[in-house]
Amino acid sequence: MTVFHLLRHGERSQPGLCAGRMPGIGLTERGRAEIAEVASRFTGQGIAALFSSPLQRTRESADIVASRLGLAVALHDDLIELDFGEWTGATFDQIRADPRWDAWRIHRSLARIPGGESMRQVQRRAVEALIDIGERHPEQSVVVVSHGDVIRSMLVYALGMPLDFLTRIEVAQGSLSTIRIDASGIRVLAVNDLPRLG
Repeated sequence: MTVFHLLRHGERSQPGLCAGRMPGIGLTERGRAEIAEVASRFTGQGIAALFSSPLQRTRESADIVASRLGLAVALHDDLIELDFGEWTGATFDQIRADPRWDAWRIHRSLARIPGGESMRQVQRRAVEALIDIGERHPEQSVVVVSHGDVIRSMLVYALGMPLDFLTRIEVAQGSLSTIRIDASGIRVLAVNDLPRLG
């Protein structure tokens, strides 16, 4: 049995932009506080390993957890944010004005971001990352730091839901969701557990 604690990075800088894989998008002070609060929950929980997307905001989040747990951060390219193609760096108002937006919003199982990835591609690599990590850490608990839609893709897979239902699941910045995979199958233990800041 492997338990995967899926942690979305904390609040990020430049919130009005579709950051995608842009460099230089880090955590805000609130984002660091969110992750520090979540990291405190892992103390004494026997976390064996810590994996992260290679982007700055996820690496910063993983580093906060790593310092709390005394673990090294292993970067895993398949946990990276989806490729937003032509929409990278655009404002969300600009994206919603694009006539191709509705297809992406409604039909995630069929649509592809202009010049970017489809959700089928994202889900395939994300689930394969979980399987890879699980094979490296059987009978252990791990923390996986990634991005909203990447984590949603793992959750809809675990729940047996179609990709078109992906946006029905909330995965807020700084939230924690948990999946267990064992010989009997896959089980979702928690979704969108938020840090409680003062």
